[in-house]
Amino acid sequence: MHRRYFLGAGLAALPASRAAAQGGRPVRLVVPGPPGGAIDVLGRLYAHRLGARLGQTWVIENRAGGNNTIGAAEVARSAPDGTTFLTNADIHLMAKRVVRNLPYDPVADFQPIGRKATAPLLIVGHPEASRARTLQELAVNMRREPARYAFSTSGGGSMAHLAAEGVKRRFGAPDVVVANYRGTAPALNDVVAGSVALMVAPLLSAQPLVQAGRLRAFAVTSPTRSPAAPEVPTVDEAGFPGLHFTLWYAFWAPKGLPLPMAEALAQHVREIGREEEIMQRLASMGADPFTTDTPASFAAFLAEENAKNGRIADEAGIQPE
Repeated sequence: MHRRYFLGAGLAALPASRAAAQGGRPVRLVVPGPPGGAIDVLGRLYAHRLGARLGQTWVIENRAGGNNTIGAAEVARSAPDGTTFLTNADIHLMAKRVVRNLPYDPVADFQPIGRKATAPLLIVGHPEASRARTLQELAVNMRREPARYAFSTSGGGSMAHLAAEGVKRRFGAPDVVVANYRGTAPALNDVVAGSVALMVAPLLSAQPLVQAGRLRAFAVTSPTRSPAAPEVPTVDEAGFPGLHFTLWYAFWAPKGLPLPMAEALAQHVREIGREEEIMQRLASMGADPFTTDTPASFAAFLAEENAKNGRIADEAGIQPE
């Protein structure tokens, strides 16, 4: 029933050429980041499969800027008719905390659809500047000499930023500086150069540098080891259980999208994530498909994540700019 409702309420099950000929509107998938980034690549991958499944034209619309808020604002003010969706990452929830006078509410103004993929973060350091070989040693050194250490991050409000703030507090070294960069690449470059000692980085970005001996990997911030770096222990194994921070990527619709439509799209997302080709593509990106979300379970996750992120942001004194 849900799938019939979905297809009959704006996402017509017609080949793209026939839909266009009959005045059918393409579906916009708004990406709030630039082409080539993880959000964009994953969005295109799923949009291609959704279009093929539904016999529709899915169009990627990159609206980068404002810490991913320009594109999200475009979706928030769109009609909830099944022709506009947002694909974004965990930073979506932090928008109110990093952008002043945000014109939308990241929770109240969207209909959750579901997560499509997750990816672990890696606590890494410069081999010499970090002055440690294990996470336990690193924690001891950071407590003893916090002025010797700093974290770089990919940007204010990112999961890497929250993770760095969470790590230093769990280590008992709240005075360690966290420096926010404009992107993962420049943040990693300064760690490789030894200008900054530490970073909590996306595994896919950091692992080649670890394998080349230019960075030292201390732990992954996930409950289980990553197949992309099976030799790296988890934070639990390294002595800091529960210090979990995971990147995640998901779909939203404008507030007011009928729930049966949201549930039907979530079902397609789950099924696409179980396709062998998709699993292989995600693995090559250091990511895992997320194939269990419904709109309800995703909404519950967002509430928990929002509360957790809010506590960290308050402790860190993160303010909108």
